[in-house]
Amino acid sequence: MTLNQLDFAIYCIGSLAEYLNMNQLTVYQKLKESGILTGYIIPAYDVLHTYSGQYIVDDLVSYMKEKGVL
Repeated sequence: MTLNQLDFAIYCIGSLAEYLNMNQLTVYQKLKESGILTGYIIPAYDVLHTYSGQYIVDDLVSYMKEKGVL
């Protein structure tokens, strides 16, 4: 994982936590346990980081629902 990917993952966790009104640790655990963090966010960094913050949050919330995390 590069520093940019780490920064992006932290951004995603913080943005999701704010949107979902959850603490960041809970969001991190949900993303990690579901495989979304290492199976989607990190590998798709090159594409995802070019989208708007709202698009990223909407995309991740949708994927979390699809995976049964939310």
